[in-house]
Amino acid sequence: MDLVINILEQASLFALVAMGVFITYKILDFPDLSVEGSYPLGASIAAILIVNGVNPWIATLIAMIGGGVAGFLTAFLHVKLKITNLMSGILVMMGLYSINLTIMGKSNIPLLSTNHLFKSSVSPLVIALSILVIFKILQDLFMKTKLGFLLFAVGDNEQVVTTLGVNKNNIKILGLMVSNALVSLAGALTCQYQGYADVGMGTGVVVKGLACVIIGTSLLGRISFIKSTSQAIIGTVIYYTAISLALKLGLNPNLLNLLTAIVIVIALASESNLFKAKRKSKVKGGEVGNAKSKSTIQSF
Repeated sequence: MDLVINILEQASLFALVAMGVFITYKILDFPDLSVEGSYPLGASIAAILIVNGVNPWIATLIAMIGGGVAGFLTAFLHVKLKITNLMSGILVMMGLYSINLTIMGKSNIPLLSTNHLFKSSVSPLVIALSILVIFKILQDLFMKTKLGFLLFAVGDNEQVVTTLGVNKNNIKILGLMVSNALVSLAGALTCQYQGYADVGMGTGVVVKGLACVIIGTSLLGRISFIKSTSQAIIGTVIYYTAISLALKLGLNPNLLNLLTAIVIVIALASESNLFKAKRKSKVKGGEVGNAKSKSTIQSF
């Protein structure tokens, strides 16, 4: 039972990352690597504020805003300075590493002796699930607005959005800000859950988030009544369940990233119908030979 609760707690926190990654990778088709910097950015902002006596809820909100600013910087480099989307994310990720170190003053900040969100009488699972449900509902409502539809439109066909008289660049900026804000929120909550903030805690976040999204969309993408946010959340639960079971069966923790990469490869291959048997056209007896002879006659 403790294993199940632990899986649900971690999945509830990381599902926010999956929801953010879904916006950039699946909707906008934007390979945003800056989330590896905005994740520890949220943790560093929340940790330093909490250590200095700021209310944990306010610290978490400020951390979320910081992530939105990071997303804006990535979008600014891409849409205003015309830097490629991949390079924009890499540049912001590199810059945020130094910013995170500057904010914390050192590579690690412990929170064991401070009051934070998960240091209360309320179960961590209840807190994590409540926050996840609130932001899932907010994202679902946002996707039903005009801006939400435009976000999907920009990812599908930028030219159509331009012909409608809408600035596609502003929509991209909005999408990246929302995505990175969710990722930073997850970082702020995770550092409080685990009791410390570390400058290197963002390593592999993109791969893990993408794995959760791909697992969810691959398994549930054809079921129309399941929303995209629900797919990302369920994919995260499946991912953490698989990882936890693998570790319990004795898998070397050093191989977790390799296992994640293999899962992504399999999921992507299944999406491209690689593993599906091709239908062979049935030809009645004699027709192939007749067709061949007819073509031979015509060639002569």
